[in-house]
Parts: sequence; structure tokens; C-alpha cells
Amino acid sequence: MNLFDTILDLLFPSACLSCRREGDYLCQECLNDLPLSENPEEDFIYSVFNYRDKTVKNTIWTLKYRRRHSIAKVLAQALSDKIAEEISELEMMENFTEPMLIPIPLSKKRLRERGFNQAEALAAELEKINQKLCLEKNVLYKIKETQNQARLRNRNERLKNLRGCFAVRNPEKILGRNIILIDDVSTTGATLAEAKKILQKSGARKIIGLTLAH
Repeated sequence: MNLFDTILDLLFPSACLSCRREGDYLCQECLNDLPLSENPEEDFIYSVFNYRDKTVKNTIWTLKYRRRHSIAKVLAQALSDKIAEEISELEMMENFTEPMLIPIPLSKKRLRERGFNQAEALAAELEKINQKLCLEKNVLYKIKETQNQARLRNRNERLKNLRGCFAVRNPEKILGRNIILIDDVSTTGATLAEAKKILQKSGARKIIGLTLAH
């Protein structure tokens, strides 16, 4: 947490976004009550919460635009609980061992505007929780600006919007590696599908996606 965030927390103490109880931005009781995700369109994606829920939306918005690292810690634990179940099965069935965490990147312009990549923050906290996971921030990057996916009407438009937007540097780092892509929200799965495609072309082995909400 930087000095600016520390000052904000001192001036405006955190309170649960659901019940308003002082303490964490999402208390354990309210976290446990959040509705779980329905099945996403893509079978390689695993999501934790249902994005249609108001508290889920508010929590992700607060992480994304108010840069609250304390929320990232709470939400990363939910991601860890979700992926632990899946990884144990994938390890046995598909040799999904020593997976690498790769956050979905922002463009340089978007990162300058926001000053914060929420997917990277989640991945960093997830690595702290589960030491079997290894965060790699310098492989996948975004090479062109795209329209906001939420403003596009259907999956075909979203896929077209994202086509060719990602690239890989240092491909030797992912050659033959298992990868978990991290993002905050998956709607149609188009962003994760495009990232998966470019990573596979660069030699990655098996790739799954993990998001907070769908």
C-alpha cells in the first residue's frame, strides 16, 4: 500500500460494503453470503461469485477504481479456495503441476489513467497465500487499445475487439508451463480466450482462467 492509500484509509476508515460494519471492506460473514457464480460460457474458466449481485459489483468496483489493497487480500483468499479444489483434480487428471499465475494486462494508456491493475494485485495476493503458485508479470502484455468490453453487445463483437491485442515477451518462460490466467470479471470469456490463444501459440501447456465473478 502506498502513502496516498494509507492517508485515505486514515481519513476514511474502511467499512463492509454490504453491512457497513467497521473493519474490512468485506467482512467474513457478508463474504460467505455472496452468491456463487453460474457456469461461464467457456469451460476453461472458473469464477467465484455472481456478478449480477450488487455487493459483488460494488466490491470489484472499489478494488478497481479506489485501489484498495485490503480488498485484494480478502478476494484473493476466495480465489485461492476456489482454485484449490480445481487444481487438485487437474493435477491428477491432466498433470497440472507448478502452475504460473499470469494477470490479464492493461494497456499502457489505461494503466497510466488508473495507476493500478486489479488483476495483478489479485495475483500477487494469491501467490502469497499459495506458495505453489508463481506470479509472472512480464510475459503477457497488451499492444493496442481496445474498446471497453462492457459497451459491446455480443460475444462476436467482443472477440473482434480483442483480436491481436495481446503479445508475449520472453516466451521461453512459459514453454511447456501450466498457466492460470487471472482477471476480475469474465462476462463472455472473450478476454481470457484471446489471452489463452496467444499464450498457447507461444508454447504454454495447459491454460485455465480464474476470475472473481461471472
